[in-house]
Amino acid sequence: MQENTNINSLIGQHEDAICLPPTNHPRIVLIGGGFAGMALLEKLKNQPVQVVLVDKNNFHQFQPLFYQIATSGLEPDSIVFPFRKQIGKSKNIIFRLAEVLEIKTDENVVVTSEGIISYDYLVLATGTTSNFFGMEKVQRHSVGMKSIRDALNIRHMMLQNLEKAAITCDEKEREALTSFVIVGGGPAGVETAGALAEFCKYILPKDYPEYPSSSMKIFLLEAQQELLAAMSSNASKKTLAYLKRLHVNILLNDSLVDYNGEMVITKSGQKIPSKNLIWTAGVMGSFPKGINSLCVVRGNRLKVNEFLMIDGYSNVFALGDLAALITKTRPEGYPQVAQVAIQQGQTLARNILRLGTDKSPLPFIYHDKGSLATVGKRRAVADIGRLKFSGYFAWILWSVVHLFSISGFRNKLLVGLNWAVSYLSYEKSNRVIIRNFRPKHQA
Repeated sequence: MQENTNINSLIGQHEDAICLPPTNHPRIVLIGGGFAGMALLEKLKNQPVQVVLVDKNNFHQFQPLFYQIATSGLEPDSIVFPFRKQIGKSKNIIFRLAEVLEIKTDENVVVTSEGIISYDYLVLATGTTSNFFGMEKVQRHSVGMKSIRDALNIRHMMLQNLEKAAITCDEKEREALTSFVIVGGGPAGVETAGALAEFCKYILPKDYPEYPSSSMKIFLLEAQQELLAAMSSNASKKTLAYLKRLHVNILLNDSLVDYNGEMVITKSGQKIPSKNLIWTAGVMGSFPKGINSLCVVRGNRLKVNEFLMIDGYSNVFALGDLAALITKTRPEGYPQVAQVAIQQGQTLARNILRLGTDKSPLPFIYHDKGSLATVGKRRAVADIGRLKFSGYFAWILWSVVHLFSISGFRNKLLVGLNWAVSYLSYEKSNRVIIRNFRPKHQA
């Protein structure tokens, strides 16, 4: 009851706070500037619609490289790009920095922390957040990897604990400080494990001569029988071999059951002393309140039809990781990957323009361009159609695809230079602690 009172009070106080240019065109309010949102914007630039992008951040972030921020390979400003710079001179695209509190679909308005915005069409592209499957203790003591802030928290946690390990004379304490447990064997978990293993091999001996590099142990915990379950068995086997070569301890068919900030306990009964738990095991949809709960399906995603329209609504859409387009061939919906999000954003943009000309919308059809994952430098796996390959060429392909996918020439240049230096020297120059990391249970 108190929450509704606060929202009503906010509405009254900020009713005219969101100032928007007048328009004779349909207004599309887009919540979220991830891959899906940016693809939609690109297609709607300079078109006969007004698009209002609302996001609590003023930048787009390139999520596939979060793990490199976390392991000191890149600085955060090299993989973020300001929305206003991305919008450029497109007068029909407007950005407003605000947090969306509620959607009132019966009134066609969005309630934000700064006021109200009315819409003709609403697009939810808010993505996902970490899913800890109800394990509150694990959530309090671990760090996810769903934002730039999370990636920086992992970096600061890692560096602070390595520094503490240099100070302590207690061997058990040092073991916990230098042991890293990654939960989840998908691309994010695999790539993080590989990057940490290379940090241990090439950086630790130079930076921390106080203790042997063998003190740093990396564990990758996966509940299923294989790594990279969404890719081919060839990719899974090669990834397993690469990580073992990097001395990563891989626990398959095992899952996390408890973690108190110092001890990891797995389903098989293993106990691993660790003060570094990185969670990449699951995600769940994240969206403002106001959408009918009957539209919510597994994973807290929103069920949409073939035109990406949320069930039961005629002018509200969902895109990307949040959208669950369930078909006979895809009973779980489409995979939560960037290519799906981008193609959905492009499809919806075309359909919105078709609605303006009374043309029938086109159904979403996904064109799978393949999957890539890297396991440290010079090692990667690739599934491109019927081609399944790995090794150096797969790593080159991974590097090129990711480099060209980053927004902005400056960012491409920064990342490219960092990778070139790292390729030649295995150097990670971003080993600075900007601010102290405090676990959530101590904050």
